[in-house]
Amino acid sequence: MTELLRTLFVATPGTSLHLDGDTVRIYHPERPGRNVLPLVRIDQLVVWRGVDISNDLLLRCTADNRGVTWLSRNGRFLGRTGGNQIGNPRLRLEQARAHDDAGRRLAIARAFVAGKLQNYRQLLLRIARDAEPERQAEIRSLATLHAESLSAVAGCTSLTDLLGIEGAAARAYFQGMPLLAPEIPPGRTRRPPEDAFNCVLSFGYGMLRVAVVGALEQVGLDPYIGYLHGVRSGKPALALDLMEELRPLLVDRFVLTLFNRKEVLDKHTTRDPAGGVALTDEGRTLVLERWSQARERTWRHAELKRSVPAGLLPNVQARLFARHLRGDQPAYTPWIAH
Repeated sequence: MTELLRTLFVATPGTSLHLDGDTVRIYHPERPGRNVLPLVRIDQLVVWRGVDISNDLLLRCTADNRGVTWLSRNGRFLGRTGGNQIGNPRLRLEQARAHDDAGRRLAIARAFVAGKLQNYRQLLLRIARDAEPERQAEIRSLATLHAESLSAVAGCTSLTDLLGIEGAAARAYFQGMPLLAPEIPPGRTRRPPEDAFNCVLSFGYGMLRVAVVGALEQVGLDPYIGYLHGVRSGKPALALDLMEELRPLLVDRFVLTLFNRKEVLDKHTTRDPAGGVALTDEGRTLVLERWSQARERTWRHAELKRSVPAGLLPNVQARLFARHLRGDQPAYTPWIAH
């Protein structure tokens, strides 16, 4: 169990959560004692498969507009419940109008991709500073490729071309992963991940997705009407859009640090008969503890002209996007690390 920034994470199988007055009572048969947490301290719950929630607690969370998210043992999003939708319906109407306007949709999608590519580049340059000369040159060459992709994004005139630029840059980035952490294999694998690095990376993206969906709902936006990612039933397209600019520094850097420090050991992952790799209970505990610490780190935010904890960046960007849709600022400005 981990509590951070008003989110309760519960990952241990066999745990059950119950309503006890105005508190959550957390029970596990192998951990005797009364473990309770005041509901007033919690905005959302994130639970993994194998954790049970009582009906009384679910109903109370729904009544309080407190989100509950379920994840697979490897951190893949399974589902979410919440209360009444928050926010002005006029904002959601404007969100849909922007999606239906080809020019506005492309401009918004370009901003999300530009933020992602710039933060890819920032991460690469940060790592290159401490690398030995030969590896440093290769990493900087990869960063230059992303700078060129950024120029192509600025002149892009169709969503199809934009997705092509983004996809090519992402493939080059993941092929270059061994330059950033020597024991990491090149390429990206998922559903299932085929190695420990991709396993932890998918887990981190799952954590970020939970945070971004919650932030969008708090602002009153519809997580399912996006601009870069296509609108499809069950797919939170806007959440996936907003995640793009946040992935490189909030998740990729976090996971690379774990592997460069050799904190993820053989005992933290397990391989199933089909070849997929999943975190063990001990592995999930480790990653969640480190994730909680990473969310407290502050990052400079140019738009706000101050530092913001990583855990609050999704909320800040969701509010800035809502301001753009309302017409309070002419364009959406992605978060770029400085």
